Amino acid sequence: MFYRPEDGHGLSRNPFKAIVTPRPVGWISTRDVDGTENIAPYSFFNAVADEPPQVMFASTGAKADQEDSKDSVSNIRRTGVFCVNIVEYAMRNRMNATSGDYGKDVDEFDHAGLARAPCKTIPCSRVDGAPAALECRLSEIARLKGEANCMVLGEVTGIHLRNDCLSDGHFDVLKYQPLARLGYRDYSRITGLFEMIRPSD
Repeated sequence: MFYRPEDGHGLSRNPFKAIVTPRPVGWISTRDVDGTENIAPYSFFNAVADEPPQVMFASTGAKADQEDSKDSVSNIRRTGVFCVNIVEYAMRNRMNATSGDYGKDVDEFDHAGLARAPCKTIPCSRVDGAPAALECRLSEIARLKGEANCMVLGEVTGIHLRNDCLSDGHFDVLKYQPLARLGYRDYSRITGLFEMIRPSD
């Protein structure tokens, strides 16, 4: 099968997101200038550089009560900061509870029953008890092709690691089983690893 996206795929459901998998989930917490906090999951998320550490997430679509984006992007545009909380399997239901299309005045931390903790390098909250959290300062918001699509790039200014996720000097993903986004409404979790040695090693 071959198709051009502009012509349609002819399948019962769009396969694009099911092809590009698994994708890590960036649980992005922000704070508006009035102090209202927001947290929402984004599966178009990844690390893009390590010296200095940098991450990106992309937001697709807009909300009726925001100018041209979703709450996360609007808050970041105004404050210049955000925090990426890493989602473990045990937090999947609370993460899902924050994915709704709520009004901008709704605090999703409260809605999902999430405990919050202060960040150290930015004025924003993080999820207390998350396996890891990346405090970020905005580098750039880039407009992408399509209506209300944009990419947020940030430099990581502080990293929180949950102590029980450390093992022999490594951050051990099997200690918390990261959640991964697949296609449609499907998710997975990391439960096994294997190692490959590079030729240059």
